[in-house]
Amino acid sequence: MKVLVFLVAACCFAQTETPADLERIVQSQRRLLRDWAGLTCYGSADTEIPPPKPGENRVVFLGDDITEHWGAGKASFFPGKPYINRGISRQTSPQMLVRFRQDVISLKPKVVIIQAGTNDLAGYSGPATEKVVAENIESMVDLARAHNIRVVLASVTPICDCYEIKQTARRAQGRIIGLNGWLKEYAAANNLVYLNYYSALAEGRNLKKEFTTDGLLLNDAAYELMAPLAEQAIADALAR
Repeated sequence: MKVLVFLVAACCFAQTETPADLERIVQSQRRLLRDWAGLTCYGSADTEIPPPKPGENRVVFLGDDITEHWGAGKASFFPGKPYINRGISRQTSPQMLVRFRQDVISLKPKVVIIQAGTNDLAGYSGPATEKVVAENIESMVDLARAHNIRVVLASVTPICDCYEIKQTARRAQGRIIGLNGWLKEYAAANNLVYLNYYSALAEGRNLKKEFTTDGLLLNDAAYELMAPLAEQAIADALAR
């Protein structure tokens, strides 16, 4: 089975992925076959997290690769803060929607930061229009509000063809800008906080090379820049 999946991945992605990337794709596809929404990734850990203490401003970061890798390097993930990372690499918005109750609501945060969309645009769980992505995000917002959780909508981060991998072959930069435009408008219309990582990381339409390891994933310098932006967004959400 692993050989078959690897061959399929190689045929589909050989034009844009390195051997290490192909191995990650294999692992991702194996996880999809066993657990499409990634419910087993944090399921056990979620049950071991105690309820928030009185006055605790717990925050859950729900997202994809950009969220999961935060804290993997030297840029730590908000040490000393009651913030919980619930990112899963290569996830799309419908997968996040399925695990929203388990990985967000059950943890009883005051704020959730939702970062979704880049893998939808890449078609990782099948073709997805901006409308479909928007509806999945709207459903997550509805669930959060039904449980008195304040919502921060994070922008899709920019990409670039800075390295051998041509990221724009998988994610059109115009579609990223379009989805971010919708996120910003939807947040404004619904009294949500829009967290604009994109503007801080981009130069024109491109992700600045000093912030990335492959044109998509971010490095420590990027996360250090993003941290105060996230903190401000959390403060804004708590004030509403």
